Amino acid sequence: MKICIFGAGAIGAMMGIQLARAGADVSFVARGPHLAAMRERGPRLLMDGEEYTANVRCTSDPRELGVQDVVIVTLKAHSVAGVIDSMQPLLGKHTAIVTGTNGIPYWYFHQHGGRFAGTRLESIDPDGSQWTRLGPERAIGCVLYPAADIVEPGVIRHVYGKKFPLGEPSGERTPRIQQLHDAMQAAGFDAPIRDDIRNEIWLKLWGNLCFNPISALTHATLDVITGDPATRSVARTMMLEAKQIAEQFGVHFRVDVERRIDGAGAVGAHKTSTLVDLEHKRPLEIDPLLTVVQEMGRLVGEPTPTIDVVLALVKQRERIMLQAA
Repeated sequence: MKICIFGAGAIGAMMGIQLARAGADVSFVARGPHLAAMRERGPRLLMDGEEYTANVRCTSDPRELGVQDVVIVTLKAHSVAGVIDSMQPLLGKHTAIVTGTNGIPYWYFHQHGGRFAGTRLESIDPDGSQWTRLGPERAIGCVLYPAADIVEPGVIRHVYGKKFPLGEPSGERTPRIQQLHDAMQAAGFDAPIRDDIRNEIWLKLWGNLCFNPISALTHATLDVITGDPATRSVARTMMLEAKQIAEQFGVHFRVDVERRIDGAGAVGAHKTSTLVDLEHKRPLEIDPLLTVVQEMGRLVGEPTPTIDVVLALVKQRERIMLQAA
């Protein structure tokens, strides 16, 4: 398989190194000092007490790579719209796009069934370019549960987790998803094929939609947010609002709210990706985690009062941070 990791940061590079070690033809699209270091010395992965490297082609120009069997997108979700043009040389008639991004993906209502089938979500795809130019028919869902860090340019440290649930929008077990599953399993990952990947997407989003903005507003780590009764209550209320919405779209949550919150707290003194972006004065991942939930609530007539308040506050926090940057 020819697999391109588009946005080979910590998680993407970890996936790519392991896939290449298992025999896939892997390439990375990256940028900056991280790209330069991987070109010079090869990407390095610190995992399970060992250091691994792999023969991976690294570039900032996708035109050098040609058509791929699979493109795994591991960018921040709000960055995808800006790279649609540069992704085109990678896309052939049968190329699969694996959306390894946080939040609700652009293809969410493709093959969804019911009255919302084919709906495009303006908050995450305002001009429809992801739907029309990437194509919902190319999409395979993937939820990224592991954590990894870039400890220095070109060097990735695996922190925890190896689970990457996969799923077709239709829920079918197609030859392409079976092939991807086999490649991921061979690379040492747990990549179960789900017959409704949307349940898995919402389970992760359930935490992201509250913990990420709360951390950006308070600078607190997960253990503090979940351990403090006041912020825990805000998170719980946001999650219950989202649950009311998701269930109207047929989503089933396999754990309850308290267990989901406790699971996040068990991670410990971990900074969310949104807090890290704030500290580095980068645009925040807000629309795919929060605004889209608000939009989906409007579709089914469900109010989101607490989500609305937190969304307004974190958007203002982002504006002030970017103005001062």
